[in-house]
Amino acid sequence: MEVRDCLKSRRSIRKFTAQAVAPELIADLIETTSYSPSWKHTQICRYVAVTGALKDRIAEECTSFYPHNCEIIKNAPLLMVQCFIKNRSGFERDGSYSTHREGGWQMYDAGIQAGALCNAAHDLGLGSVILGIFDDVKVAELIHLSEDREVVALIPMGYADETPNAPRRKSVEDLLTFLS
Repeated sequence: MEVRDCLKSRRSIRKFTAQAVAPELIADLIETTSYSPSWKHTQICRYVAVTGALKDRIAEECTSFYPHNCEIIKNAPLLMVQCFIKNRSGFERDGSYSTHREGGWQMYDAGIQAGALCNAAHDLGLGSVILGIFDDVKVAELIHLSEDREVVALIPMGYADETPNAPRRKSVEDLLTFLS
């Protein structure tokens, strides 16, 4: 699939078939995503692939802020928990900040990689959606995440059982300014 076609055809998928996603396909997806750029090539993003009872437990115990996310996660055969290693992206080796944006680069890198993950999944025939409203502390506890890492997003994934239409896009004139 051409990059332009991928970007224009990918949609956030919230309904999935029951078909399992093969571990080899998940590994291929992560290997592809590892080529995403990151701050000073720190490559801080990590993933935990969750299925079965633990996936359902995360759905039930970590989505009370936005209950619709519980349904989405339970419906997906796979939940990718995106994490990052703290205090690397945007930091110098001595622990000081590299720019006035301080540790904000961690989220920037995670966003780049989450977008790449979802686009690569789409290219492999998988649907996905990035969820941001959940109890990240509880998720970290349930997956036994080490203290040097932080949960940043939940990404339910699987084979799409819906074909959403493209939402309206802002015009180029709204999005772009030329200056000289």
